[in-house]
Amino acid sequence: MNTKRKIRNLLQKRVLILDGATGTELHARGMPTGVCPEMWCIENPDALHTIHAAYKKAGSDIVFTFTFGANRMKLREYGIENARNVNTQLALLAKRAVGKEVLVAGNIGPTGHFIEPFGNLSFDEAVEIFKEQVQGLLEGGVDLFAIETMMDIQEARAALLAVKEMTGHFTIVTMTYESNGYTLSGTDPVSALITLQSLGADAVGCNCSTGPDAMLNFIAAMKPCATVPLVAKPNAGMPRLAGKKTVFDMGHEEFASFGKKFVAGGVNLIGGCCGTTPEYIRSLKKKVARTPAIMPVRKSLSAVSSARGFRIFEHDSPLCIVGERINPTGKKALQQELLEGTMTLVRQMANEQERQGADLLDVNVGVHGIDEINTIRKVIHLLSTSTALPLVIDSPNIETIHAALRIYPGRALINSISGEAHKLKTLLPIAKKYGAMFILLPITENEIPATAARRAHIIKEIYQAAKRAGFSKDDIIADGLVMTVASHPHAVTEALKTVAWCRDRFKCRTILGLSNVSFGMPERKWLNAAFLSMAQASGLTMAIANPADRDLMNIKMAGNVFTQKDRNAASYIRHFSQQPALEQTVPCKELASPVQKVSEAILEGNRDGIIDVVERALASGTTPAALVDDVMIPAIIRVGGFFDQRKYFLPQLIASAEAMKAALGHLEPRLKHAKEARTWKGVIILATVKGDIHDIGKNIIALMLKNHGYRIIDLGKDVPPEAIVKAIKNNQPDIVGLSALMTTTMVNMKEATDLARTEGYSCPFILGGAVVTKTYAASIGASYAKDGVEAVRVIDQVLKSRK
Repeated sequence: MNTKRKIRNLLQKRVLILDGATGTELHARGMPTGVCPEMWCIENPDALHTIHAAYKKAGSDIVFTFTFGANRMKLREYGIENARNVNTQLALLAKRAVGKEVLVAGNIGPTGHFIEPFGNLSFDEAVEIFKEQVQGLLEGGVDLFAIETMMDIQEARAALLAVKEMTGHFTIVTMTYESNGYTLSGTDPVSALITLQSLGADAVGCNCSTGPDAMLNFIAAMKPCATVPLVAKPNAGMPRLAGKKTVFDMGHEEFASFGKKFVAGGVNLIGGCCGTTPEYIRSLKKKVARTPAIMPVRKSLSAVSSARGFRIFEHDSPLCIVGERINPTGKKALQQELLEGTMTLVRQMANEQERQGADLLDVNVGVHGIDEINTIRKVIHLLSTSTALPLVIDSPNIETIHAALRIYPGRALINSISGEAHKLKTLLPIAKKYGAMFILLPITENEIPATAARRAHIIKEIYQAAKRAGFSKDDIIADGLVMTVASHPHAVTEALKTVAWCRDRFKCRTILGLSNVSFGMPERKWLNAAFLSMAQASGLTMAIANPADRDLMNIKMAGNVFTQKDRNAASYIRHFSQQPALEQTVPCKELASPVQKVSEAILEGNRDGIIDVVERALASGTTPAALVDDVMIPAIIRVGGFFDQRKYFLPQLIASAEAMKAALGHLEPRLKHAKEARTWKGVIILATVKGDIHDIGKNIIALMLKNHGYRIIDLGKDVPPEAIVKAIKNNQPDIVGLSALMTTTMVNMKEATDLARTEGYSCPFILGGAVVTKTYAASIGASYAKDGVEAVRVIDQVLKSRK
């Protein structure tokens, strides 16, 4: 029996117990801060051997290798290049410590860099980084893989693909969610689950960031949609400082008391994260020992997702609208923009269709003479951050579809796969690899069927090929194939028969390209609307249409009521109660003034187009200083408000901040020439403290503060207290900001503040980072900010109070 089957068989019988924290245990056994943890363990193997063995004795069925940070990006921070060998040695050490009785999971953590489209590290480079780690772990003999503490769904995808492209080992993937139920980049648990389980993860869940009570909510959200076992590794509550030591506020008995709740909620693999020890795992094992496991009830799920949203297609779900406008056919302005490589219209069309009620967005970039693969990548990067709607990848070019699916941070819908032999042979494996759904187009090389009977026959043939490739009926959307009534009088009848057959007999979802029916006819919108209502009555799942057609959207809402897909007409009532307000509050972009367009560019994070709109605003008579003070700063403040309200997440915040940065950089020479150079509001020193090599959060805060008029002195990461105090002496800052991501380095914040006070410096400090709390900051006499937006607000208040 192979190991993957063994794990699945065990999961059918009982809950599997994972291990707990390793880093804090190593520090308790003498590992100093500031060293490379992985190399220290290789040089001091007895310490790590003792910890792995202790978790085995406590009852862990699976222990994780100490390779969480053993990727080349993090190891290079310590001057170490051979990541593969480091992983192999640590895997072998774990195997020796636990023997054959306990399984060893090769542990993979984040690189410390955001992946495109959320950051600068290319997706394929990230995959290669993780592959190097996977290779080393395989050579060390791991039994399975555990990808954990992922804040970025795109990085989780890269790591999972790295494993899948090298081996068939059982693979766990867990994300880390803030207390608000979202990752740092705005992904919710259900969106992540849909993306990861469709991509081939064998178990999905969450770890770190929160204690057990909050994590139960994330599991509850995922369970109804899960087709794979669920995983939970919560912290032992929240961290606090006790003297010079970081401790967690939940003891092992209280922690273990949540065990049965997790199992009852559907968790199949459970362990502990920060603050947990072998004693926690021992107590947890006792609590869940006789509790029967609840395996996933679903075998498949008809759903798509983006990085920030999802859509589930149940048979009683309301009709979905696929926005059709991002298609250059017949649109000269869009064709020109795509050929030039600019994305202003794509962004505008996506935002407008989302606002108008589209549920998904069809994306087609086919223009004669275009580099379609490069263009689709640019569009996917843009739309992944600018809209929460899942995407439909629309192209006759197989290579284009492949390129889009590889980098899309969600589960996409392919438009389409037909019965042509070369498409079945090539596209079905691609769709399966990336976990995509697809529109089944019932045509073949030799036939565009005119009747519903022939379409049904072809649908069944294509489905059989898809079934052999591993797809279920939940993974397909059958196209009813409507022709224009101008040349095919029976077009509507045959399309509706096909839709009804799919619903009643074949039991699959359906789609129609709505406007096809009216091509060549006058007053097309009435034909489209009438056809839509008839299709809804026949059981249509989704329609490709223009959501800007208000009459069509209103008929769609009414049709959902009549087909009993809008319980208590709740959505219908909400739709019509909001329409007047929507019309009043959404100005036409064409009517916006040049100055308003600068504000819009910042709000939308339009880095590519902001220089052009800034120039137009200046040409209209606005001075550079007025543009900055009266337009740009108020706009970035609004962005901060949206971030606080969770209308925006980190990708949108960064995009807006970078658009602001680009505009400021463009205006700076003119401000100086006009003697209007901005006066700095204050000088701020920023540093990630000694022993901590994570600086993503600090860099975001630096960008935000600079945009708000502060001069930033960034000392970098792994900065000792002495260097921080020296910088204070040389620069006389108004405030010092310190960041830490790990509980083991958080104590170094106190060292820095204590040394500054001892040296006689009274400047205020502000603290931040994933493990830092307001209580901890107050305990060492510092202010606290949970993110860049709050940092701006807190610093403004601190400096105002000191004047």
